[in-house]
Amino acid sequence: MTKRIALMLPNWIGDVVMATPAIRAIRTAYPKAELLGIGRPYVQSVLDANPWFDEMISVEQRGFAAAVSVGLRLRRRKIDMAVLFPNSFRSALIARIAGCAQRIGFSRYGRAMLLTDRLHHVRDGRGRWRPTSILRDYNCLARKAGATECSDRMQLFTTGIDESLAEEVWQRAGFDRGQDVVCLNPGAAFGSSKLWPAEHFAALARRLVRERSINVLILCGPAERDLARQIAHRAAAPQIHTLADEPVSIGLTKACIRRSALLVSTDSGPRHFAAAFNRPVVALFGPTHIEWTQTFHPLETQMQVRVPCGPCQQRICPTDQRCMRELQPNDVYDAAIQLLDRDSRLNQVEETHAA
Repeated sequence: MTKRIALMLPNWIGDVVMATPAIRAIRTAYPKAELLGIGRPYVQSVLDANPWFDEMISVEQRGFAAAVSVGLRLRRRKIDMAVLFPNSFRSALIARIAGCAQRIGFSRYGRAMLLTDRLHHVRDGRGRWRPTSILRDYNCLARKAGATECSDRMQLFTTGIDESLAEEVWQRAGFDRGQDVVCLNPGAAFGSSKLWPAEHFAALARRLVRERSINVLILCGPAERDLARQIAHRAAAPQIHTLADEPVSIGLTKACIRRSALLVSTDSGPRHFAAAFNRPVVALFGPTHIEWTQTFHPLETQMQVRVPCGPCQQRICPTDQRCMRELQPNDVYDAAIQLLDRDSRLNQVEETHAA
């Protein structure tokens, strides 16, 4: 009889990317199982074109009634094992209502009684949660589920439609495929405290154009179009373009980052796209602990100014957002150029060996 495994997917875009090593490991451990991915629609689009899941099931509503509805829907599927990436009580309740024989997750938020296999986060000497890599936590879940081939290598895929849309963006912007394009990702769904000032992004874009003749593409989501336009207006250079007037989507963002030479990003979901496509990335941190979203990506430079009030983990800064404002454009530029030059040297070595 075919084993059915349900993976409750994380609710944040970046967390889904950090879950891909664990997802891949579970698929490898159970090659003949029916693997179901359960999550919100926008989360599922991150995983478009993946080879791991047999079916994706959307969870579109919140609340107790919706959880019961999803649980009863899954109950008819006779799930053998559920792996819970979110730490929420709701995800454990869904798995319990679904009658999953094995329910694996971290013991958080009073849900221990709903789990059959419980893992525990690390605490410090004062009993507080110690910041640890979510990616590594997800791998712990995979190992508890029976996977053995766990790694830190994140992985994403693009669809043919994604690539066609990105090619159209390149053509409209006049980007030569032989020239470097640096993508800037100024948004952050977590909250305004993660945003690097628009004038800083503009200063960085101007210097990239002026000193290295690099094309710049400013990424954005539907709610960030005005921010992208503001940065482009402040930078005021013909080599700087935005996605503000494009049919923006997660798939288009993935495809643009995949073909870029480098990404400069806030600590948000698209930062992880770069790692998943093995592209260099400068990650800008302010109010959040780097340890929570550590990806171990060898082509990532992490930048953070230590301030007395941080990292505070607050979505909205109650003071002056100094942790982000004091991160200077010239320092970010230097880090970006070092990564670009390093990646260029590595590519030259690979081409020499291939020849």
